[in-house]
Amino acid sequence: MRGPLHRRRFLSGLAAASTLPLSGCFDPLVANDSQVRGVLASANDLTYRAQRLLLGSDDLAREFSPTEIRQPMRPNGSTNPQDEPYLALARQDFASYRLSITGAVQRPLSLSLVDLQAMPARSQITRHDCVEGWSCIAEWTGTPLGLVLDRAGVAPSARYVVFLCFDTLANGFAGPIRYYESIDLLDARHPQTILAYGMNGTALPVANGAPLRVRVERQLGYKMAKYVRAIVVTDSLVAYGEGKGGFWEDRGYDWFAGI
Repeated sequence: MRGPLHRRRFLSGLAAASTLPLSGCFDPLVANDSQVRGVLASANDLTYRAQRLLLGSDDLAREFSPTEIRQPMRPNGSTNPQDEPYLALARQDFASYRLSITGAVQRPLSLSLVDLQAMPARSQITRHDCVEGWSCIAEWTGTPLGLVLDRAGVAPSARYVVFLCFDTLANGFAGPIRYYESIDLLDARHPQTILAYGMNGTALPVANGAPLRVRVERQLGYKMAKYVRAIVVTDSLVAYGEGKGGFWEDRGYDWFAGI
């Protein structure tokens, strides 16, 4: 037991080192062209390579017992999207929701919540670690992302999975900027990476990402996109946002965020 515990502490230390200065509001120290930004990017790269070296592709994040769920899952980030396409779905209790899976796949898909719930499910009680320094334990139920990717048939050239979301977090020159995130295919196929539609034995609440959110249990919370409307499988992240791999990554956060 000492080996895995020490590896976990080592990786958590690296993650903390690479993200600690980013846990509040951004300032010029972490601008994308600053020297500090370069040091943090190197630390993030070290975390990524260390986790890949020390942990097997199927090594699990710790799972907890039901008695360790002591408080509701704390909502964070967007908690009540006001985008009209999302509101229209919410008014129908997401009955007409469809998740599209496109990009570098052999068989593009359009799946309803019923379709996803008909697939084999996984429930896991895990700890959500936020870059702001807080954590919560909750039970998540959903469809393993790997099963969805298998149904779509991932192309050999693919490297990443991009999650496109309903919620607008900012406005830019080209219009609304909606949340997005990405992970590599190794994390996408991890046994604990699920498309969650349930939390603590009930349907996923709106405040926590209904109708569908991602759980990537070996990474920090901002990687776990909420209000997912589409998945794109791709060989490059350049075409999404500013090409850094996620909404917060475009604003200075690190892409991997492993713990």
